[in-house]
Amino acid sequence: MSMLAPLRLLREPWNASEGNQSNATAGAGGAWCQGLDIPNELFLMLGLVSLVENLLVVAAILKNGNLHSPTYYFICCLAVSDMLVSVSNLAETLFMLLMEHGVLVVSASVVRHMDNVIDMLICSSVLSSLSFLGVIAVDRYITIFYALRYHSIMTLQRAVVTMASVWLASTVSSTIFVTYYRNNTILLCLIGFFLFMLVLMVVLYIHMFALARHHLHSISSQQKQPTVYRSSSLKGAVTLTILLGVFFICWGPFFFHLILIVTCPTNLFCTCFFSYFNLFLILIICNSVINPLIYAFRSQELRRTLREVVLCSW
Repeated sequence: MSMLAPLRLLREPWNASEGNQSNATAGAGGAWCQGLDIPNELFLMLGLVSLVENLLVVAAILKNGNLHSPTYYFICCLAVSDMLVSVSNLAETLFMLLMEHGVLVVSASVVRHMDNVIDMLICSSVLSSLSFLGVIAVDRYITIFYALRYHSIMTLQRAVVTMASVWLASTVSSTIFVTYYRNNTILLCLIGFFLFMLVLMVVLYIHMFALARHHLHSISSQQKQPTVYRSSSLKGAVTLTILLGVFFICWGPFFFHLILIVTCPTNLFCTCFFSYFNLFLILIICNSVINPLIYAFRSQELRRTLREVVLCSW
């Protein structure tokens, strides 16, 4: 798959000469260094699935007045971000397929212009998606630890300011990235942002799990039902593992790729790792498919509204 301009150049570091890259790849030798040939159709299919899923989430939240709360607004923004990831992927894939089959013939200047537009779209959507994952974690933390004060802390006005700030920061950051993507400082900022989100989510969710586990232990001790306590603790641990595991598996390889670009652009192992860049992009798109299953579809109210939306009972 032909990738966006900055992402295409991230596939093979610019801070290593072309000759060195070729020699390193040849020297690395093994078949595993050849990467994966992922067809455009797979990108297209995953993009369509993600688009439909997240579109349904947005429609359900807008339709049901009971879901008009800061928590669901954040989930809605996450769905919009993931939807933009899908739209940008679909636009690029269709554009490249039409060009490859000779259906669409455009000049180089038009291609560059479309590249810039899609670059901005996908970079801002990726950054906003990561940001709203962190915002949702903070919102859940406030819900659990400050339940009685939640509505005074997370007011609608603060929620709107938070959402607007995330979108604005993502747009500005994506503009800077597209403009200065060859600068290692920009990559370090992206890596730092990912690590911050990872640490934030790990700390908050583990703290929430520990509190829930403590409450379950207290209840089971009073009612003398240790089996229920162990079952609930296991369920909570599984949920936490899935939540953080999906985040790390889907986003980790891409940002590890960025770390290698900065630290070892000519190393044989790093060169082999770079060849799997398309797989890392697939994982990011898969995250857009999985997010609704984790953050939205688990709500009974939202599932009920989704059934109404699907059945067109507006």
